[in-house]
Amino acid sequence: MHAHIVFCHPESGSFTGALKDVAIQKLQALGHSVSVSDLHAEGFDPVERAEHYTLRKEPDWFSAMIEQRHASNTDTLPGDVLREIERLEKADLVILQFPLWWHSQPAMLKGWFDRVFVSGKTYTSGMRYDRGYFKGRNVICCVPVGAPEAAFGGGGRGGDVEAMFWPIHYSLYYMGFTVLPPFLAYGIQNYAGVTLLDDEAFRKHLEDYKAKWADQLEHLGDLKPTKFPGWNDWDELGHQKT
Repeated sequence: MHAHIVFCHPESGSFTGALKDVAIQKLQALGHSVSVSDLHAEGFDPVERAEHYTLRKEPDWFSAMIEQRHASNTDTLPGDVLREIERLEKADLVILQFPLWWHSQPAMLKGWFDRVFVSGKTYTSGMRYDRGYFKGRNVICCVPVGAPEAAFGGGGRGGDVEAMFWPIHYSLYYMGFTVLPPFLAYGIQNYAGVTLLDDEAFRKHLEDYKAKWADQLEHLGDLKPTKFPGWNDWDELGHQKT
């Protein structure tokens, strides 16, 4: 199996970075190959803009969808976007490694979605959902979360995790991925003023999550993919069939 990690954190020495390193080491130990997109280190531009397109379809005004489709048809997609698509094409498993910021993925990763999931190249009106471009590939989000696990859930102070991940997961399913349940590391916030555990207990807490993540990677086949409706479940207007 070949795994590709999309790593999104400005600090490689963060716990998010540590989990990325655990994934590389564990997957390689299991005999798999691994590649990494380090979005910050590689200087990926998350902002879709006219300047990315050298051969414009509409030079006087900018529509991201029109220019993406035109660049797809004329083989003029930006080099950084093509690089990311090629990395995903080679993968059997994609890991999105990011911290939960403001109840979602960081802006850098959202911009990666905006630019890499290209109209005309990786999706069309008929190439979506269970007919998507990346069909046959698994994806899993590995995400450290600041608050303790007890704070999350329906009505909890931290919010409903399933609701937070739904737009991320649905976008991945839109592209054809088989979406595995996320791996969440709770309580990863321990600094002056927001101390949940003493230093020794916190170090053990981090090591426990690293071990749990390694074990999860070894037993991915035991995970039940998230279920979504498909084309056969909708009528011609996109309504759910009764």
